Amino acid sequence: MAGGWAHDGAEQEQIEATVNDALQRARHAIPSGPSAETCEECDKPIPKARQLALPGVQHCVACQSKLEAHARKFELFNRRGSKDSQLR
Repeated sequence: MAGGWAHDGAEQEQIEATVNDALQRARHAIPSGPSAETCEECDKPIPKARQLALPGVQHCVACQSKLEAHARKFELFNRRGSKDSQLR
């Protein structure tokens, strides 16, 4: 049920937009192509097992963990939401 100036179904549209945005970010985060031999962040060698397990990998485990932790801080923020949801 929509309230205020929103039309019926607006809440569902907002939920679907948020889910679609998350899916798009996840798809772009999947590595592809040749794997790097050294980490782009720290220049340490990437183990051969990691290169084989994740084709296109560009970071060592430690740097990848840091990048993912940083990204998690922003993934739940809904930029398409109403002003009320952004002010919370």
